[in-house]
Amino acid sequence: MKRLWQRLSKREKALVLSALIAFALVAGRYLLLDPFLERREWVRSQIEIQPQHLAKNLRYLARKKEIGENLERVQSELKSLEAVLLAGDTPPVSASNLQEILQNAAAKDGVQVITTRFLNPEPMGPFTKIPIQVEVGGQLEQVISLIKSLEAAEKMLVINELNLRSLFVPAVPRPQANPALPAQNLRASLVISGLARIQSAPPGERGEQGRPRPPEGNTANKIPNQR
Repeated sequence: MKRLWQRLSKREKALVLSALIAFALVAGRYLLLDPFLERREWVRSQIEIQPQHLAKNLRYLARKKEIGENLERVQSELKSLEAVLLAGDTPPVSASNLQEILQNAAAKDGVQVITTRFLNPEPMGPFTKIPIQVEVGGQLEQVISLIKSLEAAEKMLVINELNLRSLFVPAVPRPQANPALPAQNLRASLVISGLARIQSAPPGERGEQGRPRPPEGNTANKIPNQR
């Protein structure tokens, strides 16, 4: 390398030195100057943003009492809402609670619950909609009274669907198959739903197709109710 340098003329040595100096300047710019300028610009932007963040934090601190009062109000509203939600930690348990409410209302109004079918739960924000489909039989006045009882229940219930079917009454009365049951001239199919504070059923509580298993003692989604 030394011999090669000695062989170069003064002009060639000057060109080589100029190229090395230019390379050093370019490398210094990209490796030292540009990162330094970017760092300085970032520090400057942070200095400009910090007062805004500080002012924002001061506004939050000034509203600390208001935020705490709003939080207490929301918690109180949620606590009062708990009373109208269906009981249970899983959809099957909540569906059983809904079925129990229906059975009690039907017994009070003299309506026969013929079948109950548990439908898929539906997530609704922080709550879960628990629907069941039931078929009842009785007199028109009794079915109307049942609907009013469900709407006036302590739990927040909604009748999503209502289908009525009139039964044929022959001119000559015939003895009933079960004399213990009152005469019926109307069949009604209802979809009743309530809200529960659950997101979804645990994996062990779901069936093969993701449908919630019916409560203990039921062997199918559609179950005759004997009274």
